[in-house]
Amino acid sequence: MEIIIERGCGLDVHKGTVVACIMGAGIKKEIRTYTTMTNDLLRLKEWLQEAGITHVAMESTGGLLEARL
Repeated sequence: MEIIIERGCGLDVHKGTVVACIMGAGIKKEIRTYTTMTNDLLRLKEWLQEAGITHVAMESTGGLLEARL
């Protein structure tokens, strides 16, 4: 199978939390949970940038969430 995205993140968005899983070339699969408060979302952004994540897929089963990381 051809690798299209080398480093990615999947987000599972809930009302009060965001569960993030990163994996890809040169990084160990890791799962972290953050709250939906601004400070925690900024910490999530920093983690993704530090890991060199280039693509994010988001899944949410509740109301609409617009986050600009």
